[in-house]
Amino acid sequence: MTVPNVTLNNGVEIPQLGFGVFQIKPADTKEATLTALEVGYRHIDTAEMYGNEKEVGEAVAASGLKREDVFVTSKLNNGFHAKRDALPAFDKTLDALGFEYLDLFLIHWPLPGIGDFVETWQAMIEMLGSGRVRAIGVSNFQPHHLERLFAETEIVPAVNQIEAHPYLTQDDVRDFDREHGIATEAWSPIAQGKVLDDPTIVEIAEKLGKTPAQVTLRWHIQRGDIVFPKSVTRERVVENFNLFDFELNDDDSAAITALNRDERTGPNPDEFNYIPS
Repeated sequence: MTVPNVTLNNGVEIPQLGFGVFQIKPADTKEATLTALEVGYRHIDTAEMYGNEKEVGEAVAASGLKREDVFVTSKLNNGFHAKRDALPAFDKTLDALGFEYLDLFLIHWPLPGIGDFVETWQAMIEMLGSGRVRAIGVSNFQPHHLERLFAETEIVPAVNQIEAHPYLTQDDVRDFDREHGIATEAWSPIAQGKVLDDPTIVEIAEKLGKTPAQVTLRWHIQRGDIVFPKSVTRERVVENFNLFDFELNDDDSAAITALNRDERTGPNPDEFNYIPS
């Protein structure tokens, strides 16, 4: 089964479907990632904050795949936003993964009440210029955060990774991203499981002979979102990968979009200023 690629604004291609390792314990990460790679995933999403970069790198090394055949994303932790801290933090990410380069590196949160994310973005631009990362982007940025980057720097983020699912469609942010050539990635794509019992989604799934998770992920794919569901169960990992042998019709897609409640499972980026101790 072939996963389509999305071409980023600098020409780099990223698989639209990936495997996420958020909340997977480090002890379980290598095996879970290896399973995903065996199933056919070629895009892995991790972060320094998750504490499992090392295990992701070990899985890629043990998979037998060429490094260039696996797209790996990581993210700058919240405590390293100052330029003097961001550059060494990127070095540590590469060391933890055991890689000479990273495919995509993101600012994890804008932290509007702490420091200056424009300074952080300038450090990211320096990383890009070093040739050790193929693309740079942001995570959890709102349009007004992005507008500051546009006004004060010269490079537009390749990606904006945001919480998005049928109960939080984020159409305003997604439209803004699209207008500015930024690819949108959706974290928590099934709202940590909250949407799987929704009667609308269950009805569509039963009609198509698919699971509610597959229907929800397919909705993301057809919207153009990049998604990376996570699971430590092989059966679920396989299920989440099998999204390309069916399509939602326009009515079904519209019905899922209409479920929007503007309901977050995670923090509001305009209010979140957490730095891990």
